[in-house]
Amino acid sequence: MFNPRMTRTQLVRRGAGGLALLSVPGLLAACGGNGDEAASDQLKDVVNFSNWELYIDTKKPTTLDMFKEQNGITVNYFEDINDNAQYFAKVQGPLSQGKGIGRDIFVFTDNSRFPGLLVEQGWVQKLDKSLIPNMSNLIEAQSSPPFDPNRDYSLPWFSGMTGLAWNNKLTGPVTTMEQFFTDPNLKGKVGMLLELADSVGLTMLGNGDDPTAVTDESFDRAMETIEAAVDSGQIRKFYGNDYTTPLTNGDLAAFTAWSGDVPQLQADNPDLEWALPESGGMIWTDNMFIPTGGSVATASTYMNFVYDPANAAKMTVEAQYISSVDGVKEEAEKIDPDVAQSQYIFPSEETLSNVYQYDSAALNNDDQITTWQGVTGQ
Repeated sequence: MFNPRMTRTQLVRRGAGGLALLSVPGLLAACGGNGDEAASDQLKDVVNFSNWELYIDTKKPTTLDMFKEQNGITVNYFEDINDNAQYFAKVQGPLSQGKGIGRDIFVFTDNSRFPGLLVEQGWVQKLDKSLIPNMSNLIEAQSSPPFDPNRDYSLPWFSGMTGLAWNNKLTGPVTTMEQFFTDPNLKGKVGMLLELADSVGLTMLGNGDDPTAVTDESFDRAMETIEAAVDSGQIRKFYGNDYTTPLTNGDLAAFTAWSGDVPQLQADNPDLEWALPESGGMIWTDNMFIPTGGSVATASTYMNFVYDPANAAKMTVEAQYISSVDGVKEEAEKIDPDVAQSQYIFPSEETLSNVYQYDSAALNNDDQITTWQGVTGQ
């Protein structure tokens, strides 16, 4: 179903696979909120937004400041997502009961099963597209993901790649997964992401297997590789987005990191580097949703703002992730021509040919999910 070599126009035609639901009896049978009903037809003066760390511009005036100036709406921006499964565990209870969670927007990654689950269970509300004329700037490649074919419930926030980060003060370049897993100089100084698609996908590539078409055999080989590195003490720990502190502080020498984080962390530690492994990296997209209880009008108004190319460019230049807004590169060139040439922010066909999307069907394999949770201690 998926071409393992991605072209620019295929950037985010992603599956809706994912990590396992935490075991809650009867969860999927529970009544959720009505996804077709807007929480409010009126604009509110505050929008509450949950997102990941290092994922928005911070230079004054920020886009959050600009949004308030233009619309009179304050954004309470919470960096409280550390891992897809962990955040889902936090919100699944109230959402399954049709209750709000105190948020108007939250973000989930499309290399998990959670986007599809949220839509299927009616735990997210339809966008008010009449308030999002800038949705016309959504790139064609992002217009019809399997979990939301008409983009009725979601819009992309950013896309990114998963590769290897290392600290030049503690190690030389870490360019292969074999080196990452076996170099004795890295023993006890490497970590991996909790996200199955990221860490298992990179390991499969290092093993010469295809993460876009996962088999029991290729998954088992990846688990054997990772478990051996855990048992030997090579891998110190598995992390969510909180890996950034130990990596920056030098507690970790190498990590399976996300593309936009390290350029930002270099402000505090210029010895950090990031690159795709020689065997290739993974690619994914985070998507904004309006959960049950959120203000549809207010959230949709904010989404319209961030889909203006000039606003999206400011966010892109500082967050250094891949935008889904048409025209953003031209605007980014006005802000920082050097950043606008980055292959990790505006990837060429050659760069995209070396990144892969994890097999969405495999992310629904309960046995594999259980095995992964056992290895990571989730």
